[in-house]
Amino acid sequence: MPRHIFSSESVTEGHPDKVCDTISDYVLDACLNQDPKSRVACETLAKGNLIVLAGEITSNARFDFIALARKAVRESVGLAAHLGPRRRDEG
Repeated sequence: MPRHIFSSESVTEGHPDKVCDTISDYVLDACLNQDPKSRVACETLAKGNLIVLAGEITSNARFDFIALARKAVRESVGLAAHLGPRRRDEG
């Protein structure tokens, strides 16, 4: 009988991985809401108060990526104070 190993990862609400997934979801939703033919390959990376959006987006959608990322962070449970994105010029 073959043996299988099952493993999974679970993180709690407010964990940076979940916040990054939320931001990527917001970007995807924003694109698809404005342009259903959008092609989105978006990844979000976070460390401290720095958030990086990476990937490729082919879409006619137009929106403020920074405002969208901030909204996603604010709406993520209890993490806004810890991971609130700022522009470099905001000090």
